[in-house]
Amino acid sequence: MNRLNYHHLHYFWAVAKEGNLTRAAHRLHVSQSALSVQIRSLEASVGQPLFERRGRTLELTEAGRVALSYAESIFATGTEMMALLQGGHRQERQVLRIGAVATLSRNFQENFLRPLLERDDVELALQSGALADLLTRLRVHTLDLVLSNRRVHGTADDPWRTRRIARQPVSLVGRPRPKRRAFRFPDELAEVPLLLPGPDNDIRAGFDLMCEQLGIRYRLRAEVDDMAMLRLLARDSDSVALLPTIVVQDELRAGRLVEYAVVPELSETFYAITVKRHFEPPLIKALLRRPEAEVLGPPQG
Repeated sequence: MNRLNYHHLHYFWAVAKEGNLTRAAHRLHVSQSALSVQIRSLEASVGQPLFERRGRTLELTEAGRVALSYAESIFATGTEMMALLQGGHRQERQVLRIGAVATLSRNFQENFLRPLLERDDVELALQSGALADLLTRLRVHTLDLVLSNRRVHGTADDPWRTRRIARQPVSLVGRPRPKRRAFRFPDELAEVPLLLPGPDNDIRAGFDLMCEQLGIRYRLRAEVDDMAMLRLLARDSDSVALLPTIVVQDELRAGRLVEYAVVPELSETFYAITVKRHFEPPLIKALLRRPEAEVLGPPQG
């Protein structure tokens, strides 16, 4: 195995940051041709192209994005070493990059990340998006972990590691009712306006199947993909919402909303997805070891 040439890696890092060979050469005070030679040497060493040309710019290949992630870490560690040796102190600030499916409950995300939010030695980089896009970033190590409410299965090409973080029943919630007017489940489903997750959501699919089996034709007020919007509509309308109670935990605690009924055999599962790697960040390990009840529930008081 060839040893890594850190001089070549530094040149690659400069070109990747600039996205342009000419600007990088000017910054490094070398000729463009000399810089090209160094990049080609690194590509020959790793056995894969790191850039592809798009017009006048250079774009990283998938291998290039992986290399850049490692280069950032290597040079950050070098800077830290110099600070320690020259100044006698060490900056132990860790960066954790987490992606979350855009429709995932914000309350769940906050609860999951809560142990890190007040730590001065941790910097969080949070991104949201479609699951497929987040997995692409995870594959090339620009994300450390992806939060999802859907399980993904690993293959030889995509070595995903999916771990269940928590599972919570799904409930019907709404504004407080006059005393002695309990919600009649399931009969009243046909009488009240409902706020439901969108048709592609697993919760919605399970709810529709239940209603079909019971012969219930419900009144749909709105179907909402985004849980944050579903929370607002549940709080500010007279409709009944179908959702995991973690989505409206603050409103339930304040009494603005109440749980009418827990829907039998219907739940949402939360997953943490990582990619198989030789070294898993200790921060990730610590987050994944937390008890399910702690992840689902906010601190009391």
